[in-house]
Amino acid sequence: MPGSSNDGAQKLNLCYNVATEEIKMEKRKPEAPVHNNVAQNIAELQEKAKTERVAAFLGIRLIELYEGYARVAMQLRPEYTNFNGLVFGGIVMSVADEAFAYATNSVITPNVASQFNIHFVAGAGQDDELIGECRVVRAGKRVCISEMKVTNQEGKLIASATGTTIPLISR
Repeated sequence: MPGSSNDGAQKLNLCYNVATEEIKMEKRKPEAPVHNNVAQNIAELQEKAKTERVAAFLGIRLIELYEGYARVAMQLRPEYTNFNGLVFGGIVMSVADEAFAYATNSVITPNVASQFNIHFVAGAGQDDELIGECRVVRAGKRVCISEMKVTNQEGKLIASATGTTIPLISR
């Protein structure tokens, strides 16, 4: 059937670029089923991004957000190194986790992590900017499954992660 999720049809998604503050509709291949109030979820997340304490503390910025996808960035600081002089793994994980939170809450909110698995692939340089991306690969009523990656400003893969979230539903 034309337009069904099985034919690879594209659909319009609301896309917000934080740097330029532009909101536009873009054609994107659907990666997660459409849920009610996605536009509202995205608008609320954009507002929350301006005052989120942990992101401000760590210096993580929301760069791009649309249904089932988020991209964040963080400029590394000397304080983020461990006793070996390497960037602390918890910092890299925080970048992935922040993208994870935005992407999953864009489709269903409130949505919280129930599982997070990360593989550190390469070390980040102390002066790198880390970019975290998350794509929701499955968004259901009871669980969302996502894939994340963290790269540096040159596109070098630093970490790859997967995560599962569950919606908080009032009973």
